[in-house]
Amino acid sequence: MGALIGFGILLFALFGGPLFVLLAAAAIAGYATSGDPISSIIIDLNRLTKNPTIMIIPLFTFAGYVMAESRAPKRLIAFAQASVGWLPGGIAVVVLVTCAFFTTFTGASGVTIIALGGLLYPILRQNYTEKFSLGLITASGSLGILFPPSIPLILYAIIAQVPIDQMFLAGVIPGFLLLLILSGYCSGWSTFKRIERTAFDLKACGRALWEAKWEVVLPFIVLGSIVTGIVTIDEAAPLTAIYLLIVEMFIHRDIRLRDLPKIVRESMLLVGAILIILGIALGLTNYFVTIELPTIVLEWINTHTQNKIVTLIGINLFLLAVGCLMDIFSAIIVIVPLLIPIAEEFGIDKAHLGVIVLTNLEIGYLTPPVGMNLFISSLKFDKPVVFLYRSVLLFIGLLLIALIFITYLPDLSLWLPRVFGKTSVPLLLE
Repeated sequence: MGALIGFGILLFALFGGPLFVLLAAAAIAGYATSGDPISSIIIDLNRLTKNPTIMIIPLFTFAGYVMAESRAPKRLIAFAQASVGWLPGGIAVVVLVTCAFFTTFTGASGVTIIALGGLLYPILRQNYTEKFSLGLITASGSLGILFPPSIPLILYAIIAQVPIDQMFLAGVIPGFLLLLILSGYCSGWSTFKRIERTAFDLKACGRALWEAKWEVVLPFIVLGSIVTGIVTIDEAAPLTAIYLLIVEMFIHRDIRLRDLPKIVRESMLLVGAILIILGIALGLTNYFVTIELPTIVLEWINTHTQNKIVTLIGINLFLLAVGCLMDIFSAIIVIVPLLIPIAEEFGIDKAHLGVIVLTNLEIGYLTPPVGMNLFISSLKFDKPVVFLYRSVLLFIGLLLIALIFITYLPDLSLWLPRVFGKTSVPLLLE
């Protein structure tokens, strides 16, 4: 009977069934065949609603959608172009920085490609080939996930039971490393190809900064106020949403009152999907714990290797495969509870593990054959998805180099939390 149920769930998945239905079916089937009460799933969902931290997800998501619906993207692009456009590869760096900033607040790479792709692609095509331009935009769509207040960062912190401010700090240096490696390549490639640069104009830069000042200072306000203890993370979320509403509705007047219902509806659709998957997946996760699946996986790993480096390689390969098959929110909810016992067994700090997980899932968005960003870019720019495969391969290679540094240099993730007293001394690789 269990095999028959499993086969039915697999068929449902192959025909494109919704993920939360698949997770619920797996949880119900598991509890039913084991003789445990199915009501455990609802109990876990009810427990989730009583978690006060869960409220920051809809508030930060709403804030990101407010920014997306305004003319903030144009202001940010103008400022980035005026400030770094004079550098070798400056236009490419503009794309990287702007997309990273935008994804930080929307938390979804597809939104970034759709919202910014039409603005950035014509700018890139003035100096770069079609293949390079599409590859860069597609790769940039998932940058920013490691910067606060990214929703995936918050979700991982909730699932792994890590302080959210610790995760915010842990992602900063690895996030900048990803940007630095991609920017370095773009600058070197542009220098080699002798791509024309724009002259730096201090007055134009000042004007662009003045126009975008309210959006530019926001990440510093959010992170700075949390780290210094002026506000808690629960207070920072509503303050961010209120701040952006005031800026976009009353200062820039980009958003009108009648636009708010649409923004609320679209942002809460994403939030609703996250919460439904989260609640159902928690029930499935608890079933896995009941049958001691993490222990079984851990024992299997120990029988094959007790080397931390080899284990981390296996985790990275596994997460890259998961990242191209599942959206980042589902992957975090389903996979992280299985990885936590492995990390604890090998002395891997949970904040460091979180940065490894999110970096892998970020790369998974680009990984052929079914990386989500590939299909979004294919639809957005009306290009064959196979062409997108070729355009992102080099960028995947560069991101994998960054992943190696992030995986095997824990201090990249743990130095800032340690400086601000948000974690203990990191556990280094043996």
